[in-house]
Amino acid sequence: MEKILLADLSHEQLVSWVTGQGEPAFRATQLFEWIYRSLVSGFGAMANLPLSFRQKLADLATIQSLLPLEAVTSADGLTTKVLLQLPDGETMESVLMSYEGRQTVCVSSQVGCALGCPFCATGQSGFKRNLSAGEIVEQVLHFARQLQARDAAISNVVFMGMGEPLANYEATWQAIRILNDRRGFRLGARRFTISTVGLVPGIRRLAQEKLAVGLAVSLHAADNALRDRLVPVNRRYPLAELIAACQEYVQHTGRRVSFEYALIEGINDAPRQARELGHLLRGLLCHLNLIPVNPTPGCTYRPSSRERVMAFRRELNRMGIANTVRLERGIDIQAGCGQLRSRF
Repeated sequence: MEKILLADLSHEQLVSWVTGQGEPAFRATQLFEWIYRSLVSGFGAMANLPLSFRQKLADLATIQSLLPLEAVTSADGLTTKVLLQLPDGETMESVLMSYEGRQTVCVSSQVGCALGCPFCATGQSGFKRNLSAGEIVEQVLHFARQLQARDAAISNVVFMGMGEPLANYEATWQAIRILNDRRGFRLGARRFTISTVGLVPGIRRLAQEKLAVGLAVSLHAADNALRDRLVPVNRRYPLAELIAACQEYVQHTGRRVSFEYALIEGINDAPRQARELGHLLRGLLCHLNLIPVNPTPGCTYRPSSRERVMAFRRELNRMGIANTVRLERGIDIQAGCGQLRSRF
């Protein structure tokens, strides 16, 4: 019999499951606290649970279903990527990024990706399957346990790993609800960011949720012809529809949108294109992250030079568009999505 992954269950679902095993409801809260506050990885450590219940849990359920296969850490010690094997043998990646006063976990939402952006190693590998909510949650717990040993804790979770989280909406949102629950992990809604290539229905749905999590949109071009090449889903949801959905998100949540713009030498990094981008974003509550593209094997795209990045920024600044050149992290360990998996 296949064991149930407890990380798939919200607190309410866990209560239902525990009472279905003939145990009182308060045992579910105890179990939830052991998993998400104490961060234990086995039932034997749950001292306030009766031995008979712990034995039943061991027979019927599991806390850990992911097997770490390989972990690599950058030379500066600030970025760690782990390759995790799923019970069906598929693999996916998670990354821990350390900043001053901040520990951010970048999680995957799918095995592979169906959206085919040409400069993304994950997109080049194709789509295998969606991750369950518990498989997403487990990625966070994996690093939370490591940080706990160093008297540190996760401060942020970003859905910027392998896959398109809004194409796996139900599991993504369930994972957020579980990690946000005040009875367990207690990570505030503003500590989550969902990144999307621009699935308009998902953005509009996200705008209506009670938890106002962050939204990051991978833009990469300010005209439809170029964006069709760089982000193929643009053919289905062109820029006008995408920007309208982002405006709806801002209106309902009061939060600004983060736009990601991968600067590719000679493709999308000319001052003229910066001006087009400025016109596209003008009047929208947003912040633009400029990211020299991360080179991937088999891809001819190269990151923009510093000179071209600075020229691009000058045009944006002149037009009043808030922007930041994002720090490059983990280049020496190929921390870009899908790179460790493809190498393995």
